[in-house]
Amino acid sequence: MLDDTLKAQLGAYLERVTQPFELVASLNDSENSREMLELLQTIQSLRSDQITLKTDGQDARKPSFTLQRVGADTSLRFAGLPLGHEFTSLVLALLWTGGHPPKVEPDVIEQIKGLQGDFNFEVYMSLSCHNCPDVVQALSLMAILNPQVKTVVIEGGAFQEEVTRREIMAVPMVFLNGQVFGSGRMTVEEIVAKLDTNAGAKEAAKLNAKDAYDVLIVGGGPAGAAAAVYAARKGIRTGIAAERFGGQTNDTLGIENYISVLETDGPKFSAALEAHARAYDVDIMNLQRAEAIVPAAQPGGLIEVKLANGGVLKGKTVILSTGARWRNVNVPGEQEYKNKGVAYCPHCDGPLFKGKRTAVIGGGNSGIEAAIDLAGIVAHVTVIEFADQLKADAVLVNKLKSLPNVTIHTNAQTTEITGVDASGQDTGKVTGLKYKDRVSGEEHLVPLEGVFVQIGLVPNTEFLRGTVELSRFGEVIVDAKGHTNVPGVFAAGDCTTVPYKQIVIAAGEGAKAALSAFDHLIRHG
Repeated sequence: MLDDTLKAQLGAYLERVTQPFELVASLNDSENSREMLELLQTIQSLRSDQITLKTDGQDARKPSFTLQRVGADTSLRFAGLPLGHEFTSLVLALLWTGGHPPKVEPDVIEQIKGLQGDFNFEVYMSLSCHNCPDVVQALSLMAILNPQVKTVVIEGGAFQEEVTRREIMAVPMVFLNGQVFGSGRMTVEEIVAKLDTNAGAKEAAKLNAKDAYDVLIVGGGPAGAAAAVYAARKGIRTGIAAERFGGQTNDTLGIENYISVLETDGPKFSAALEAHARAYDVDIMNLQRAEAIVPAAQPGGLIEVKLANGGVLKGKTVILSTGARWRNVNVPGEQEYKNKGVAYCPHCDGPLFKGKRTAVIGGGNSGIEAAIDLAGIVAHVTVIEFADQLKADAVLVNKLKSLPNVTIHTNAQTTEITGVDASGQDTGKVTGLKYKDRVSGEEHLVPLEGVFVQIGLVPNTEFLRGTVELSRFGEVIVDAKGHTNVPGVFAAGDCTTVPYKQIVIAAGEGAKAALSAFDHLIRHG
């Protein structure tokens, strides 16, 4: 189950366990149960003085196991094998249950412990999902810290019938007390904020009390992180208000073109960005959505950034690095069947469509990469491209065309994503995709179960309209030094008119914007 190297690493981690706990397994005679028992026996053998293994569990989901600290009333269960991307989640759960402190802000820990009510969470994940670990780890920690929170982590591939019955077509998918709580990547702070109804007002009050920053950065992707590091190195007061630190990199599986980093994945890269910024004592304010920017009333005055929770931050200069998001195809059925067959992350949700028919809308690099990955999992992939030819790199196109279970339609305009059966009844999930041949005008229907949208990005700049000059595509117009049309306001990264939306370019533009902001401070006091 685990090779010698992994066992050695796990053993080293388990040396940090200081409190005894039990692993209680519920097993049957399946191969998955045998593998789970082998894994648990290995874990127990590495720290037998603190970890006890029992195999008399009676949970209905088999195989599964609980982590139970001796003398504590907590409830955390893993149903299915937590390997792949979730092996780290398992290791952290073992350490936290064994008394090792989590790397979470103290006020968040106190907020978790203070939650009142009965919170029974079920989180469905897949082992190839790079967004799932954040959610799994957050809910695991909450169950360990607060006995009123109960969490079950379910590996969808091991419980396919359950996944089908509950119509789960995207992961991570979280249920609270039997009802859908949320889907997609969520941090522990986000989850706690949804449960703590007073969190928004308390957070706004804390933000309003903060002193003005020399450089206030809005957005925490590569551009924002680079701007923060470059500004903080100048010795000036620097803050970042970010809705989600790391931005789009959190949703990127493989990063292989960031110079000097041969290979990494998005979540690791995102964590490294935040760690680098924190190393320079940057004030990082996560989960903050900007809703408006108010220019300085007079030269040298303070610029205000108004936030969704009612808080207001002030800065002598502001750098906008709000990035972009996946573009919607905007046809009937897309919103209705989102997470019911319409998806945007093939790495996360692809395994849920094993053996099914899918389509990818978009013929650029991201679309063709998605189609290639899906072809190894699903029964068939149909690629729909609006232009007269695929726009992806030649090496990707050649690879795609070599696959036997792929059909390509160019000059194809997606007109609808359907969810009706043969009798015309709405099934509540995707059943097909309609497209129009742009040459002949003929309409076609492709029966399928999943649609992955991969058609580019939209800048996150709606809140700037009427304040900062935008292009016709909604991008912030900047000059060669990152200046906008508003004095003291700069912009960088994917939200701007700078061409080529790449991580390395965004980081460089963020550094440039910080240097320009510093120059502005010197010249204008």
